Amino acid sequence: MTRSIDRRALLATGAALAGAAALPAWAQSPPTLRFAAVFSDKDIRADMMRQFAKDVEADFKIELFLNSTLFRQGTELVALQRDNLEMGNIAPQDIAKQVPAWSLLTSAYLFRDANHLNQFFASDLGAQMKKMVEDQLKVKILGPTFFGTRHVGLKTRKRVNVPADLSGVKLRMPPGETWQMLGRSIGANPTPMAYAETYTGLQTGAIDGQDNPLPNVQNMKFNEVLSQIVLTSHLVAFDVLAVNMKTWQGMGAAKQRSFQAAADKAIAWSAAEHQKREAELADSFRKQGLEVYVPNIAAFREHAQKAYLASDEAKSWPAGMLDKINAMK
Repeated sequence: MTRSIDRRALLATGAALAGAAALPAWAQSPPTLRFAAVFSDKDIRADMMRQFAKDVEADFKIELFLNSTLFRQGTELVALQRDNLEMGNIAPQDIAKQVPAWSLLTSAYLFRDANHLNQFFASDLGAQMKKMVEDQLKVKILGPTFFGTRHVGLKTRKRVNVPADLSGVKLRMPPGETWQMLGRSIGANPTPMAYAETYTGLQTGAIDGQDNPLPNVQNMKFNEVLSQIVLTSHLVAFDVLAVNMKTWQGMGAAKQRSFQAAADKAIAWSAAEHQKREAELADSFRKQGLEVYVPNIAAFREHAQKAYLASDEAKSWPAGMLDKINAMK
């Protein structure tokens, strides 16, 4: 009897072990999704991703690689496309290199504020642009990650009121022609430089200034090497939270819905925090001794829009989309 029981027990144990071995990896433990971004761990968006990671931890382990520690700035999109990365914070300027129509979304003075940006991405127009990326680049866009409005910060003390006042000013811009176009559109002499090198560039005089939202200026301590901030408001700054298409399609419908919901929640929180921080920082920088003022915005807008409409980039913009975006209330 004992021998029979032992035999049955051994067979049952063996079957259980075999069944466990046959389970797919996702059923055994949450898969790891690596996330890469240029921003630092002190950025609001780093907290956004920590919140997101907590909300999806039952299904996925999100591993954060910030400050370009996994992929250098501008290469994250290609890493997603080559299945070398699962998630990334992607600049629309990098998308525009491969999908020229997206250069419209990188043009100066297009979106009025974060609400206008979000309204666009939630609309049929936004869906059209996201589908271009899915079809052509095989990357899923979860949503826009607003991180403030870009302004010009200068080491020099020369007062700036109109675009002509920026003539000859070496303004650091991220690498890439789309970014250089943005710098030229506001009258500056754009100088490509990596984000992580900008502080030293200002310190040594390799550049005269940089353009970033105020929270970024604080995070990277650019205010320590600037004398003034010109509130040009030339670009409502955003990246997109993106997922490798292979990863997205492998989730299944239920996990996709919960993943998207967690992203929507985190993105909304981050946008609200950036808006709150922007309102506080202008006064904070003034108290630190920086000149912070508003130039002739109408002159900057007119100059920038003329520059874009005369450029080759505008030839690739979807017909009528600029007017439709402007008409959104």
